[in-house]
Amino acid sequence: MRQETKTLDERIDRIYKMAKEHYGEVRFVGIKRHTKIGWVAKIQFDEFESLMADGENAIGALKNLRKRLKKIIDRYNMV
Repeated sequence: MRQETKTLDERIDRIYKMAKEHYGEVRFVGIKRHTKIGWVAKIQFDEFESLMADGENAIGALKNLRKRLKKIIDRYNMV
């Protein structure tokens, strides 16, 4: 049985939905290649600072960003 792999679009959509549910307005969620750092994933909010995470590849950067967002949401829900 072949395991289905998620596309970058699906990963970005999932992060966008998580951020929108928790924070409200999200300007964008995106990813780009930085010459010195490598891949950088970023969430830009209207009313808050942006969240960023980097990785060796595009998928790694998105996974790290999702983990970071999830930690923040979990911490917020604990209070």
